[in-house]
Amino acid sequence: MIEVLKQHITNRLGNDLDNLDMVLSSFKHIKTKRNQHLLQQGDVCKYVYFIAKGCLQVYVYDKDFNETTRDIIIEDNWCSELLSFGSGKPALENIRTVEPCELFAIDKPTFQKLMETVPQFDKVYKQILEASYANSVYRINTFVSLTALDRIKWLMEYRPMLMTRLSSKLIASYLGINKDVFSRLKAKL
Repeated sequence: MIEVLKQHITNRLGNDLDNLDMVLSSFKHIKTKRNQHLLQQGDVCKYVYFIAKGCLQVYVYDKDFNETTRDIIIEDNWCSELLSFGSGKPALENIRTVEPCELFAIDKPTFQKLMETVPQFDKVYKQILEASYANSVYRINTFVSLTALDRIKWLMEYRPMLMTRLSSKLIASYLGINKDVFSRLKAKL
């Protein structure tokens, strides 16, 4: 599985990364089961995860203890609660595995050391930040302007693999739609 991480890094930084073996050895390989929490709201986020296989849900609980999904993250992507990871303050979000996963985790001290000693690794961090920000802004701007039916159509067009991988409840949470409304609208398509 380390080959997946290696390919991801070389795709972004090129093949002439002198310290690639050191970078790869800084990550801890983790296998998880389905529905395993990697982070719970209120805890400090200590890791950035690279998803080699599987799917993660980033979510919060509303005042009525209903889940609201901020993001679903699949293979070949990074996941963390960046505000908590950066500041050391308690996390506002939860991160949970949706499927059995194979992840590569790196803790904050090691991550910071790599940024200081491997100049190219700083690019990885910037890409993580940019991708997270762009995804959040795009999703907020898109979903604010779309009806519930249009959100389902958006998902079917831009992230169709989620329709077959995830439960209706989780998809509805991701789209910000009641589960029953989601099922009814999906049946119309």
